[in-house]
Amino acid sequence: MPEHFKQDTSHDLWSIFKIMGEFVDGYDKLLKVGPCVSIFGSARIKRDTKYYKMAVKTAELISQNDFGVITGGGPGIMEAGNLGAHNAGGKSVGLGIDLPFEQGVNDYVHADFEINFKYFFVRKVMFVKYAQGFIVFPGGFGTLDEVFECLTLIQTQKIEKIPIVLIGTEYWGGLMEWIKTSLLEEGLISPDDMDLVHLTDDYKEAVKIVCDFYKQKEPEPNFSF
Repeated sequence: MPEHFKQDTSHDLWSIFKIMGEFVDGYDKLLKVGPCVSIFGSARIKRDTKYYKMAVKTAELISQNDFGVITGGGPGIMEAGNLGAHNAGGKSVGLGIDLPFEQGVNDYVHADFEINFKYFFVRKVMFVKYAQGFIVFPGGFGTLDEVFECLTLIQTQKIEKIPIVLIGTEYWGGLMEWIKTSLLEEGLISPDDMDLVHLTDDYKEAVKIVCDFYKQKEPEPNFSF
């Protein structure tokens, strides 16, 4: 057996309790928030850009429709989402994580709804479990990871179908075309899977898609463990 596998395993065993602690803290706080919509997007998008400004308006409108707003708590689109919720007097949730290029949660996360994580996978469970919809702005690897995680969970029926809206046809159009021509046409996904995602440039339409979905269905947490 390689030498590095023979070392004391107590550290690995104790990490289980750290993971459990993050789940308990997340469940305890987010159960009190009520129905929410997650806003995803790049931490690198600047405040003077159209997508930042649109994310602020999106979160304001979400809050006016009695949904809380969940973001990753960082800068960029996440800050814009929390700012919009703050402006509208809504519930502003930040699921922060310790990263070298992000320094704590932004100033617009409500103190009662700030949660910091060490483990990405625990954080992603919180995003999906307590969000009744996803409105996604342009982003990088992290944003793509969150989108495809949710799509996979819906496709495999691990969670109920919830609205997923991508904002920015110029940005997302190439990806959606690739999914159609490379995945759908090769038979790697079903035709119905294309209906899991909506694409728009209109933030009002994005919010309407989420709100209209819940005119027919009562919002509730995803997963049943």
